Amino acid sequence: MIIIKIGGGNGINLKAIIKDLKNIDENYIIVHGANALRDEIATKLGYEKKIITSVKGYSSVFTDAEGIDIMMMTYSGLKNKRIVELCQLNGINAVGLTGLDGGIVEGQKTRGIRVKDGGKLKLIRDSSGKPKQINTKLIQLLIENDFVPVLTVPILDENRNAINSENDDIIALLQKYLEADKIVQLIEETGYLADKDNSDSVIKNISKAELKNLEEKAEGRMKRKIHALNKLFESTSPTVFIADGRIDTPLTNALNGGGTIIK
Repeated sequence: MIIIKIGGGNGINLKAIIKDLKNIDENYIIVHGANALRDEIATKLGYEKKIITSVKGYSSVFTDAEGIDIMMMTYSGLKNKRIVELCQLNGINAVGLTGLDGGIVEGQKTRGIRVKDGGKLKLIRDSSGKPKQINTKLIQLLIENDFVPVLTVPILDENRNAINSENDDIIALLQKYLEADKIVQLIEETGYLADKDNSDSVIKNISKAELKNLEEKAEGRMKRKIHALNKLFESTSPTVFIADGRIDTPLTNALNGGGTIIK
């Protein structure tokens, strides 16, 4: 089983990724983002995106009720259905889903994010949370009947309300429940970079121990992403491929070691 994460940046080559799926000869599920589209639509609607950083240094997007609406428009609406459309055009019988549908991803709403404000500690509450449970029955039903799940946020909280969640955390939970042995992350870079400003500084191989050290040094959104990667190795040993999602054969390149391999 392969979990394929498609980044949400403007530079991601969706047509090439979906076309390259024909070279995958095992079961897979797609998880995708839509951050660039969300930001574009939010700007048109006059909605200001806010980034909050916890006292531990992890950054996330503040999500209120209007933010959930925009997420549904962009992630579970336009981007999800465009990916499903591309799959259908390439002979892949995809089904577009959010964590809400069939209760595929259930989570717990965050009780609050501790931040520093003017030197004082402050608790910020929003409509976000952590995934806690996966409905594997529905996912396996689809896969066993030759459908490809295309999954994105939002997810359900404990009161059955829609909440935002990090795709990286969702993937970590999916990997645990589905026992996926490979995870491919297609991003707007050539791999994991030693120098974020130098695309030629790809780290070809990263061990579990090295990943822990990278999390300690990282900041903001990257710190959160590496934290989610570390969670993948808490009880299992998948192979993670991080590679360029902008090129002509992104999946083939990734699985052949064209980016960064973590194991």
